[in-house]
Amino acid sequence: MKKITAILIASILLTTQACNNSGNDKDSVDAANDMNAKKDTTNMSESKKDTVANAMSVNDDVAKFAVKAANGGMMEVALGKLAEQKSANTKIKDFGRMMVKDHTDANDKLKDLAAQKNISLPSSISQDDQKHIDDLNKENAKDFDKDYIDMMVKDHKDDIDLFEDAAKNSSDSAFKNFAAKTLPTLYKHLGAAKAIEKSRP
Repeated sequence: MKKITAILIASILLTTQACNNSGNDKDSVDAANDMNAKKDTTNMSESKKDTVANAMSVNDDVAKFAVKAANGGMMEVALGKLAEQKSANTKIKDFGRMMVKDHTDANDKLKDLAAQKNISLPSSISQDDQKHIDDLNKENAKDFDKDYIDMMVKDHKDDIDLFEDAAKNSSDSAFKNFAAKTLPTLYKHLGAAKAIEKSRP
């Protein structure tokens, strides 16, 4: 009987520890999306809306765009700083510096807008994107330069798709305007990344 009790206690402790650990390991992007989903009252019944205190309701599609844009912006800044440190290529160092400046500016505007609209943003880069950054950081300068610029071309194509969609279809005029005003900068970044890619030996 004592053995069974000891095993049960050990199992409970392990389960509790696993639950606590999984809570600590939660991806910041997932956490932000979860918080915004709780604040989304667009599809709630009137009785449920009353339970969401008197907080400003959040539109799920608008919030998902904001979270994705914030995560992408933080990643561009982190990678830009890495390019400034790791690359031996002046053009790539300059490109990285431009990424840090332009995406920091866009991130600050997005944070202000999200605060006005009661949208939660991730506090750190998603775990998957952080892994890409860590992997790039382990590369030598030559491999880094190639992989970084290839990633910048792909990422900015994806960013342009995301922002074009928001600029055309967002139900929130402030976010629609933010996306439209950010697009020229994203096109400039894509053009610069493609030029570096073509000039490679």
